[in-house]
Amino acid sequence: MVEASPGRRRAGLLASAVAVLAAVTACGTGTQQAGAPRTVPGTTAPATDGSTTTTPASPAGARCHTPELRASVGRNNPGAGQENFPIVLTNTSERTCTVRGYPGAAFLDASGKQLGPDPARSPDPPGTVTLAPGDSAWAGLTFANPEVSGARAATPAALLVTPPDEREPLKVTWNGGEVPVSGNESTVRLITFSPGTGA
Repeated sequence: MVEASPGRRRAGLLASAVAVLAAVTACGTGTQQAGAPRTVPGTTAPATDGSTTTTPASPAGARCHTPELRASVGRNNPGAGQENFPIVLTNTSERTCTVRGYPGAAFLDASGKQLGPDPARSPDPPGTVTLAPGDSAWAGLTFANPEVSGARAATPAALLVTPPDEREPLKVTWNGGEVPVSGNESTVRLITFSPGTGA
């Protein structure tokens, strides 16, 4: 048997290593380096020195979750027969997080029944707002004044606000008077989040 030269042997080993690396990479998600340990948020991270650490369930800069936020409705800024209220989400957590796009919103009567359809979304492209602890973002809630439009109206007891990509809502007392619930010019619209309180 003829023994391969050291140069050929290294080339063969290198080719084998490249093939294995390509196979491992192809099995991954494309966002993780091959051979790197995977960690799922909220689980114990792989130990490299014999100890274990726990990764935070919500790392800084990730999306804000409902328990980390406080909702409020700002002061009306009416104009040209329109009512314009800012829906404000404030980061009450100790980490920086983000909100993107629109909140969910629904008017409720005193018994908790929804008044009118879900608000329509404006065609504005959604943006991401980064909230440091204590910072706020606001989304516009706008509708034609029912006395001007002639729409059938009701006075809600509360506004249910669901942060973007969350399922758990926040309930806010509604003090903004009548809102359109059906009929002519009864559409309520939401405008995407912007930094601040909309004041």
